Amino acid sequence: MSKEYLEHRFNINRRHFLAKTAVGLGGAALGSLLIPDLFKGQADNSEALPTGITHFAPKAKRIIYLFQNGAPSQLESFDYKPLLSKMHGKDLPESIRQGQRLTGMTSGQDRFPLVGSAFDFKQYGSNGTWVSELFPHTAKIVDDLCIIKSMHTEAINHDPALTFMQTGAQVGNRPSMGAWLSYGLGSENENLPAFCVLLSRGRGNGQGVYSKLWTNGFLDSTHQGVTFSSGEDPILYLNDPDALERTERRRMLDKMAELNQLGYDGNQDPEVLAKIQQYEMAYRMQTAVPELTDLSKEPDSIIKMYGPECLVPGSYAANVLLARKLSESGVRFVQLYHQGWDQHDNLPGQMPLQAEETDRASAALITDLKQRGLLDETLVIWGGEFGRTNYCQGNLTADNYGRDHHPRAYSIWMAGGGVKPGIVYGETDEFGYNITRDPVHVNDFHASILHLMGLDHEKLTYKHLGRRYRLTDVAGKVIPGIMA
Repeated sequence: MSKEYLEHRFNINRRHFLAKTAVGLGGAALGSLLIPDLFKGQADNSEALPTGITHFAPKAKRIIYLFQNGAPSQLESFDYKPLLSKMHGKDLPESIRQGQRLTGMTSGQDRFPLVGSAFDFKQYGSNGTWVSELFPHTAKIVDDLCIIKSMHTEAINHDPALTFMQTGAQVGNRPSMGAWLSYGLGSENENLPAFCVLLSRGRGNGQGVYSKLWTNGFLDSTHQGVTFSSGEDPILYLNDPDALERTERRRMLDKMAELNQLGYDGNQDPEVLAKIQQYEMAYRMQTAVPELTDLSKEPDSIIKMYGPECLVPGSYAANVLLARKLSESGVRFVQLYHQGWDQHDNLPGQMPLQAEETDRASAALITDLKQRGLLDETLVIWGGEFGRTNYCQGNLTADNYGRDHHPRAYSIWMAGGGVKPGIVYGETDEFGYNITRDPVHVNDFHASILHLMGLDHEKLTYKHLGRRYRLTDVAGKVIPGIMA
């Protein structure tokens, strides 16, 4: 085609073409600075968006998930059921249970005596939300919370229920929620991982936690949660040996990267590249982590807010404060696990210990984020893997009872990050056994979290073994009623 034809056909000449191209190249350069992976190839997932690009405008930038491992009883926390006290000791009506599944621990019981909470409830906040006396600090911030009383799951035992809440599947080897967010959004701080995990253990009966709860699954291993130690040194082996100079460490890593690159060129294994990235991340963390994890430099007002336990390494309070610092520094997803909520017996004696260990710091986190102007962009979640039965497991006595697993209905709370504050969403029947309004399945919970982070749960996919996987599998819907 002639030059004259092209200029006539597209109404563009050489000067216009170069001007438009310059703008395009400038935009591409800016995009590569803002989102380093913008032009990174996606060999196995060509349809996926580059890391760091949301599907729509997010309401939250980061998540802190305070997971209460072992399943705290909703009937002693946020789901007030006075009828249970009135019918204390009477059998659960079959019309309420409707033949629903039982665990092996209570399936052999001759009867299922209803048991009311041993703890008082009062109304708090502008909407008169019922909160147990076990959570006095949480009660003070109830106007900042969205309490969901209608969570439900199919899993009735701890291992599958824990795995389901964290990965969207009851089986292992699926990416955890934090891994999906790392894959979809990346990190805001190149010196810190996108996904960090903190562990603490309470004084009650504990269910174990294990790495499959924060695994990368079939995603690149760079998306796996980085576990912090509960000791005085949160990241083990982070410091260089005394005899090794910083420059020597840099040269060693460069040589290792060259060797690994040769290995990758030979077999095209993406895990080799992931290993290079992990070494580089560890090198950068050597500078960022020591100062970040030093909680002793926090002002007295913060120590007082979280409580003196926040200066004890590995305690729940210390981990919550560290979670705030990590999140404030750009860590995309901070996952806490606090063990000890499994009260099959002696609930009146054990649950107050767990509440005492966690209530103050959990409420302090909300207040702290709010006063720093960070609550609106940080989604905080508190809750376990399922609920507790309204009937007693084992023998019911005048001063003692326990509660078995109950997947049909349980309570969690969320705050900040685009969630509607000061509301209670969902409702259970007067026995606290079945959901009567606005049920929220685990898949719906995951879909809503991704939505708040600017991700469409049906579009955040990864192709593995010929199938496109996602956190919500083939289910899930966003819950508009909890969105601000």
